[in-house]
Amino acid sequence: MRLWSRREFLGYTAVASTGVAFLPAVSAQAPPTPLFRISLAQWSHHRAFFGRAGEKKDPLRFAEIASKDYGIDAIEYVNQFYRDKKNDDNYLKDLKKVADDNKVVSVLIMCDGEGSLGDPDEKRRRQAVDNHKRWAEWAKFLGCHSIRVNAASDWKLGFAETQKLAADGLRRLTEFTATLGINTIVENHGGLSSHGAWLAGVMKLVDHPRCGTLPDFGNFNLGKIPGISETTYDRYKGVDELMPFAKGVSAKSHDFDDKGNEIFTDYRKMLDIVVRKHKYHGYIGIEYEGSKRSEAEGIRLTKKLLETVREELSRG
Repeated sequence: MRLWSRREFLGYTAVASTGVAFLPAVSAQAPPTPLFRISLAQWSHHRAFFGRAGEKKDPLRFAEIASKDYGIDAIEYVNQFYRDKKNDDNYLKDLKKVADDNKVVSVLIMCDGEGSLGDPDEKRRRQAVDNHKRWAEWAKFLGCHSIRVNAASDWKLGFAETQKLAADGLRRLTEFTATLGINTIVENHGGLSSHGAWLAGVMKLVDHPRCGTLPDFGNFNLGKIPGISETTYDRYKGVDELMPFAKGVSAKSHDFDDKGNEIFTDYRKMLDIVVRKHKYHGYIGIEYEGSKRSEAEGIRLTKKLLETVREELSRG
């Protein structure tokens, strides 16, 4: 490297002191903000993280994988891959370091297997609330805005009763997560939780600014529920009903046609509801669950589709 002479240095500083130093022009205009941002849900690689895809991936490196393999700078963790590390503070610090080193935003943690927040037994319901608290602490430390939970109950008890039970458990958990400055959000995830009107009603009963929804494009399988004739719920209607409470959105994908369109969900119709109708501009998480294509290919196809539709929406 060439060093400046004293004369050159003094000449430069004299010009710089006038405020007109020879620096490249920088535009004051910031780059346009995208209509929505894209994140990667860890479940998209569940076979690899569970070691079922012929290639075992390390959950600790999730942020690095998202960034280096897919060019995605925001992630959604799944607690199932960290169960044996739940109380390991050193591991949690390492997980955050990987995200920080790769300049990746931690968006949320999806929590499963911690009990039913709408359990009819109050003791078990309280225990389910307590079981989620450690994951909320993880979310706070990692910089996530939310934990994603399930509003499971005993569906045999009917529409109204299960709403009350789920709302009770969610309210208790939300009051805790609110003290950490994070949200408790619920995904449509089977049973009555996949009934848009049911879950929207639960949100109204909870009535807390830190409690919301994570509408998923594809999880609208009700199953067989006493008193409910349908076994599936219209996905567009369901997302529309859940969007007023949304603090995140999950772009479920399974397979694609030869033009790159998801064959089960019309992404243009769905994103028109999410972005245009409900003015949502936060993160939309890729959640590929298909089996006909590799996880890597499914993730890339979903990302491309989201980017394509986003560009179309941006043009009006």
